[in-house]
Amino acid sequence: MSTNDTQSTETVDTDHAEPAYEAVLIFDGECPFCSAAATALRQLPEIGVVKWNNDAAQQLLAAQFDDPPFALVLVDGRADRLWIGPAAAGELCDRAGIPTLVQDIVADNFERVGDAVRGVAGAKREPANLDGTRSLNAAAAEYQTLAANARRIHRTGGSH
Repeated sequence: MSTNDTQSTETVDTDHAEPAYEAVLIFDGECPFCSAAATALRQLPEIGVVKWNNDAAQQLLAAQFDDPPFALVLVDGRADRLWIGPAAAGELCDRAGIPTLVQDIVADNFERVGDAVRGVAGAKREPANLDGTRSLNAAAAEYQTLAANARRIHRTGGSH
């Protein structure tokens, strides 16, 4: 067997590999508001994104909540925490270095803006009425799989 053949058969040990991202945002890929929030993460390359209906996202949410809530969720495996709904939006703003006043406006108006956008877009699903932070608890073991399924929303190179 050649060296190239050996390299092509190697697999990544996801149980012991370092996660690709410091944190992962779980978002509704069909919601224009959530998609815009995910796109705003371009300046935070340490955060990946996964759509809510991704299997890895569902596994982590089921491990954490039993019944996976339909919500914007920021999961940080290193901090062993997750932020839900308005708290997730506020944490993203904080990590992006957005001034506190803007963070407060985003968090305080998160549901109102989301409701308006969902109404215009004709969204069929209502988000869970959850807010705040939680420890990952039982879902910590699911984080590496979530991070392995995350992708970058960030542009690389170019002057767009």
